[in-house]
Amino acid sequence: MIKKYSSILLLMSVLLMFGCNPQKDKKALSDQWITLFNGKDLKDWDIKIAGYPLNDNFGNTFRVEDSLLKVSYDQYGDSLKDRYGHIFYKDKFSAYLLVAEYRFYGHQVADGPGWAYMNNGLMLHCQSPESMLLKQDYPISLECQLLGSDSTMTRTNANVCTPGTEVVIDGNRYHGHCYSSDSDPSPGREWTHVEVLVLGDSVIKQIVNTDTVLTYTKPIIAGGSVNHYDSTVKIDGTPLKEGYIALQSESFPTEFRMVKLFNLEPYMDHPKKLKAVLEQLSHRKKDS
Repeated sequence: MIKKYSSILLLMSVLLMFGCNPQKDKKALSDQWITLFNGKDLKDWDIKIAGYPLNDNFGNTFRVEDSLLKVSYDQYGDSLKDRYGHIFYKDKFSAYLLVAEYRFYGHQVADGPGWAYMNNGLMLHCQSPESMLLKQDYPISLECQLLGSDSTMTRTNANVCTPGTEVVIDGNRYHGHCYSSDSDPSPGREWTHVEVLVLGDSVIKQIVNTDTVLTYTKPIIAGGSVNHYDSTVKIDGTPLKEGYIALQSESFPTEFRMVKLFNLEPYMDHPKKLKAVLEQLSHRKKDS
């Protein structure tokens, strides 16, 4: 079982990897956040739904209503028909802190699979949406699962799933598809705060509220759990150092009120600056 750490201990452990002593950095960080979802529209996002061309937003699946990014199925009738979808932010990143707040609402599509009940995800280090084939179900990527629980089930949150990828957990290469985190039971339908700290292909830490619930390293392209892909894109053994960020549509309606990112790439070659930035981020308010 992975030990929980406070957010401060999490980030301090990252600092120790770089062999630096704590040091104040007076530079304000508030203006360095990138707001991926602007609360108004989806102009900076691309949509890929299995079976449909790029940016064919079947059924108005992804939409903005009441300043929320919504995943909706009210135009699907009673059948998902394996129309799994993803919405990709326009830029790719390598090192960053990703922050999202989500909740589930409504009801699952009638033929949605059991594993997709109250299930969405933050897809990390994704292949580009342009490189996905028409019927491809998932991008080659790493998934931080966003889950919910109710009276019929209790699950952990922020598990990792690996469509077309593999990671190292506790020193061992994990060949399965989904690995459970050490989180408290996932929430019901209330707003939930999730963060992911990504440092290229060295370390990834998944955080629920202020607890680090899962840590993994050395992601590579490998394995299965992705179908109808381009074999020239899925080159097994390739380290996953960067990629796009996407949100899912898997059959259960979901709302996002925040999706933002702090880009750490400019600091990766400057350990002292990285240390100072991470120290400041560890002390920020979660609703900032």
